Amino acid sequence: MKLYRMKIPQIAHDVIAQLCEAGLIEVGNENRPEAEQDLVAIMEEYSRRDYALRERVKEHMSVRSVPYDQYGKVRGALAGEMGHPTGDDVERFLARQFVENFMITRWVDEVFGEDKDLYNKIRDILKGHNVDERALREEAAGKIKNLKEGTVDYELALAEALRDVKKRHGLIR
Repeated sequence: MKLYRMKIPQIAHDVIAQLCEAGLIEVGNENRPEAEQDLVAIMEEYSRRDYALRERVKEHMSVRSVPYDQYGKVRGALAGEMGHPTGDDVERFLARQFVENFMITRWVDEVFGEDKDLYNKIRDILKGHNVDERALREEAAGKIKNLKEGTVDYELALAEALRDVKKRHGLIR
């Protein structure tokens, strides 16, 4: 799962709203904004760590002259060293963090659900917000059919088209 900053507030809102609606937690209307902010803070901290990981990977690859096709392998290794979740582990990590937060925050009035029920419901909500990166890339690639794939010009045009597609889908500004 890739976590887009633009989706963070909506994810937080949906988690609180759907858990309350399901009767798994109770949050007073006056406390909902603060309860959502707790979740926003968790996701923003994850995003900060993810950005730090990306920068560390770039630096590592640059210093060691590692080819770009090894990015995923290097990222996985460095993420393991940092204890930073990637891929499908992101949903599990965030769900655990949210459940732990519900137990200690003063903004959640009551937790009625079992940890596993909360965890599973949160994961379902997060999956609902998952973005199909492949579909975005295919949509962007469809806009640049006049360039030969694998060339520098193609990659630059693809990056620009991908930015436009993500903006149109409300994922970035």
